[in-house]
Amino acid sequence: MTMGGLDDLEPNEVHDLLKAGKIILIDVREPREYGTERIHGALLHPLSTLEPAAMPVDAQRRVVLHCAAGRRSAMAAMRCQDAGVHVDAHLAGGLGAWKAAGLPTIEIDPETGNIVDKG
Repeated sequence: MTMGGLDDLEPNEVHDLLKAGKIILIDVREPREYGTERIHGALLHPLSTLEPAAMPVDAQRRVVLHCAAGRRSAMAAMRCQDAGVHVDAHLAGGLGAWKAAGLPTIEIDPETGNIVDKG
């Protein structure tokens, strides 16, 4: 599904593409959110400090953005497009949809500080 020039990718599709090394997954949430729970392999580029020119765009892999629910990643994609940086896809429904699909995340146990693989 496409929304205003932005491809909405489903969680299972993003998972498979990430596992195959065909995409670069960028988390645009804030560092505190990323530090608490994240998708393994996602890079952090918070929307609040996003520099489109710093996006790791290459000819080999598509950049896919994600956030908690999809709103911030859509905003980040628009910011990139406005700056002439080719970013045109995001994880539909964000991390919430990813978790609802039963896909794995990495969490930090707040009591011990240990990394816990979920899923």
